[in-house]
Amino acid sequence: MLSHDAPNAATDPASNGSVDPWRLVLAHRPTAGEQPTLESLFALANGMLGVRGGLEEHGSPTQGTFLSGVWERTPIEYHERFPGFARTSDTRIPAPDGTRIRLRLGDMLVDLDDGEWLAFEQALDLRAGCLQRTLHWRSPTGVTLQIDAERIVPLHTPNLLCIRYRVTSIDYSGPITLESALIASNTAAAQGDDPRMGARVAGGLSITTSDADHVLASICQRTLNSHIRLASGQRHRMLQPGLQFARAIIEDGEGVQQHYRAELQPGSSVALEKYVAYAWTRPEGGETEASLLNEVATTLEQALEQDFESQRTAQAKACAAFWHEAELQIDGDPAAEQALRFNLFHLLQCTGRDGSGSAAAKGLTGEGYEGHYFWDAEAFILPVLALTSPAQARSMLVYRVNTLDRARNHAREMNHSAGALYAWRTISGDECSAYFPSGSAQYHINAAIAFAIRLYVEATGDLDFLVAGGAEVLFETARLWLQVGNYNPRKGNAFCICQVTGPDEYTALVDNNYYTNHMAQQHLRYAAEIAAKLADQRPHDYQRIATAIDLPSREIEAWKAAAAAMYLPVDAQLNIFPQDDDFLNKPRLPFAQDGEHEHRPLLLQMHPLTIYRHQVCKQADVLQAFVLAGHAIDTAAKRRNFDYYEGVTVHDSTLSASTFSIVASEVGYADKAYRYFLDTLRVDLDNLHGNTSHGLHMAAMAGSWLAVAWGFGGMRPQAGRAAFAPMLPAAWQGYRFGLRWQGRHISVAVAANGVTYTLAQGQPLEILHYGQPLSLRADTPVHMPLTASSPVHNLRGVIFDLDGVIADTAVVHHAAWKKLAGEIGIPFDDSVGERLKGVDRRASLDILLEQAARTYSETEKEALASRKNDYYRQQIEGFGPQHLLPGARTAIESVRRAGLKTALASASRNAPLLLEKLGIADLFDYVVDANHIRHAKPDPEIFLAAARGLGLAPSECLGVEDAAAGIASIHSAGMKAVGIGQPQALAGADLLLPDVAAFDISRLTT
Repeated sequence: MLSHDAPNAATDPASNGSVDPWRLVLAHRPTAGEQPTLESLFALANGMLGVRGGLEEHGSPTQGTFLSGVWERTPIEYHERFPGFARTSDTRIPAPDGTRIRLRLGDMLVDLDDGEWLAFEQALDLRAGCLQRTLHWRSPTGVTLQIDAERIVPLHTPNLLCIRYRVTSIDYSGPITLESALIASNTAAAQGDDPRMGARVAGGLSITTSDADHVLASICQRTLNSHIRLASGQRHRMLQPGLQFARAIIEDGEGVQQHYRAELQPGSSVALEKYVAYAWTRPEGGETEASLLNEVATTLEQALEQDFESQRTAQAKACAAFWHEAELQIDGDPAAEQALRFNLFHLLQCTGRDGSGSAAAKGLTGEGYEGHYFWDAEAFILPVLALTSPAQARSMLVYRVNTLDRARNHAREMNHSAGALYAWRTISGDECSAYFPSGSAQYHINAAIAFAIRLYVEATGDLDFLVAGGAEVLFETARLWLQVGNYNPRKGNAFCICQVTGPDEYTALVDNNYYTNHMAQQHLRYAAEIAAKLADQRPHDYQRIATAIDLPSREIEAWKAAAAAMYLPVDAQLNIFPQDDDFLNKPRLPFAQDGEHEHRPLLLQMHPLTIYRHQVCKQADVLQAFVLAGHAIDTAAKRRNFDYYEGVTVHDSTLSASTFSIVASEVGYADKAYRYFLDTLRVDLDNLHGNTSHGLHMAAMAGSWLAVAWGFGGMRPQAGRAAFAPMLPAAWQGYRFGLRWQGRHISVAVAANGVTYTLAQGQPLEILHYGQPLSLRADTPVHMPLTASSPVHNLRGVIFDLDGVIADTAVVHHAAWKKLAGEIGIPFDDSVGERLKGVDRRASLDILLEQAARTYSETEKEALASRKNDYYRQQIEGFGPQHLLPGARTAIESVRRAGLKTALASASRNAPLLLEKLGIADLFDYVVDANHIRHAKPDPEIFLAAARGLGLAPSECLGVEDAAAGIASIHSAGMKAVGIGQPQALAGADLLLPDVAAFDISRLTT
């Protein structure tokens, strides 16, 4: 619908169809089916007030206005209730909607659906923070109007909506009435078959008083169970003297209206500015209706003292400050830049600023998940804001501080005598999940909050936050792990955590979920670290905190002991981290191919027990631990786990793709990293999960920025410093992002020739570039290569690949495989060819046959492999020294002159024949080809065999490769890797060279 490759693209018509990175544009008449999704996409918000993007004249049933602090509490009904079950649920409910302005031409009420749409454009201006719309409309009677509307939800005034509305006559003469309404009849979406949308709400908002006159129209309401009072009001400024107040209407149970009438002639216009304000209490708040109405009146009076243009200017200024920090740019892909800006804009506008709330799963753009806050607020959204808008990140954490007592109460409900357990889903701070296996059992929310505190403090140096409540949250949540876990003598007295659920909700109530254990370990260590730091740097504050929560030093020592003994096993057979004690014992679940169930996740198709009995992941689980706290885990281990868990993950959660993208970037799978990035980038713009109408996926939007900065940019906090390890996606010419770090702005600009770091202002700052310290000074750009270039200590041997490094036989293999694919009717393109690089014949055949329409027997596979080999050998018969790649002989000879041994590690069974024909067989001390190994690259066997053949330890060898599988194989063998070719495909290499002629052994030895 708003895809860069769809017929109705998100384009600026004034730019000849090119994508404008700053404007999301709809340029066709929306269908009834599209409208709910478009309302989400074009929503405006400011952290407290959210307004969906419906048209002013339409009475859409899914148009809504939401306030972060207005929600209802409903008892949860169980047939069988047990101790500790959640008793009530919070549901954010629609507030009065002030967007409605209906038109009447004479006595005829304008219904846009009945007329002809001659031209239409709706645009979300990301630079200005404004929604704009223009419509040329012809009525059934033949009269033509132009309607222009602009809408702002000011970031600088949290309870205000501003609209500028103009109607111009093209050929109409006669009276026109603008009927401006405040609609109070909207109710929360009813509960249906999809547990992600709708709720059973007992109560809701009921009108207590309403009033309307020529100045102000207002409504007062209250909720039945949460005891929140709400006042809403609207006022107008007429922009032409001919537009006059006509009447006011109070509709019982519906709302209030103010009508304005004028005479319209061809070429003339009527216009007004509409301002809507809200004021509300906290639950059980003591403010009276009179005081709330006074607050509404004050806000409206202040708005009218300015004008819409002033509000628009202030909004653009607030947005500009954010975009300055984000400093986002994608060279060569304006559609990706537009999507990233769109995602960041919604994070900016949907996250609170005053500590009264956090970031809901759907922000303030829809009713999905009832407006609840989950762990993804801290694990996905807060990291983005901590590095681009730290004040908002702090506000999210202040909300957790403010709800700490609720978390303590929840821990007692769960039979824990000490500590705090934050609710899995909540608004008020109380647990709202009625299904505890995928609700309260997700204790890892405590660790996510601890992670967020750590990241925020490292990024800002804000120790004041710690002593103002942050440390208390950190300590109270840390002490809960010793309530949940135990030392298990059957597992070597390791510290085990049983009967919890990790991020993967398709595997519930397990023992020793890897993510939970790993993050608990990090939590406990960081809590102990902060206790020591505060005791040293803020001793009086620390003593106050420790006394208040009764925290003795022996308890902190117990945290350290539990962290040191944490159970984090490695499976002996697969050499991966088991997701939990039983996960690898289960059968895999055969799941549908992409698109087969049309956005219907397994949770809507199967009983939970059916899912739980299988090896199937809703989203990243083990890999999520790598993203949040994986610095100490080596790349080879991450790669093995990625390879395994990718095969059992269905990505039914929109949180999954960004995590897979980030880890794929880390382990050198550049193509996969980009594909997963696109999934999280456009999850809402392309409605990839089919439920954007419920509201936008805030964490997935955050994940798109994380995939750029943390994935492609390789950014992570390390020991108090910002560390980077950037790579460049093949689809881009370059990219840029900015971030705040310890009060200073860092710009990171990546291009094909390297990366440039710039410190905008402030004192010098040390960062890490591929692990090496790099000092930045204000306004002094530093340019670095896209790979590390550190020498290899004790280097005694170099192991070369053949195809693509020494000779370009890859094109011969490509041609042979392509010919075979054509003969058996299998599609073959460059992406398939890239996957075959560095992979032996049989493994390559298996890759080729993934797209086959039928299954092939072993005998048939042997015959196909032999046929391909015949094609290959026919072409290499004519090879000679002239087919060596430029500089190949010189590179090998330079290694030998340096006194180092040389070996060849080739996936080709014809390697010895090729070496003879190329005239370089005598330059190698040892040769390993596919005839000597059982496992293809990326398995390390071939490079380990070459090292053994040379009589060297793997750490004494360097591998030279041109394929991602080969780089992975070298690293898994424990060697440094030199990549020959394009950086996009070889992001994991320790040193990247454009070709073998650039190989200089002196750069790699000490």
